[in-house]
Amino acid sequence: MLRRRCVEKCILAPYFPPTEPLKFKIAHRVFGASSIVKFLQDLPESHRADAVSSMVYEANARIRDPVYGCAGLICQLQKQVNELQEQLAEAQAEIFNLKFQQANMIALISMGMEKSQQNMLQQTYENFENNANLEHDNVGSLWQPDWI
Repeated sequence: MLRRRCVEKCILAPYFPPTEPLKFKIAHRVFGASSIVKFLQDLPESHRADAVSSMVYEANARIRDPVYGCAGLICQLQKQVNELQEQLAEAQAEIFNLKFQQANMIALISMGMEKSQQNMLQQTYENFENNANLEHDNVGSLWQPDWI
């Protein structure tokens, strides 16, 4: 780690404040102070804060995974996204199947109710017809003249 403090016009001062020494320590450990300075000098001032943030992130990733760094983390996250998309597709397929089963069940119940209503109507009609025939026979016998 650098033992020197930043001078008044140090290019690193705005991005590595003394209140966050770990931030500089991590970036310095992976990239080195001179590389960070050169990199920042090549960038417009408006992009430097984002660049420092990215360097610190990459440095943290490199410390955790020296071989793959951020790329390893990105692959791991991509794998997780793919697994979650598969789970989502399975859940959506299950929802579709359940909705289809529900629609079929409702259709069967409706058909059963219609059939039941038709049976009830048929029975009512038959009962009415039977009662009408009985009443007709009874009425006919009441009105038959005695001489027949």
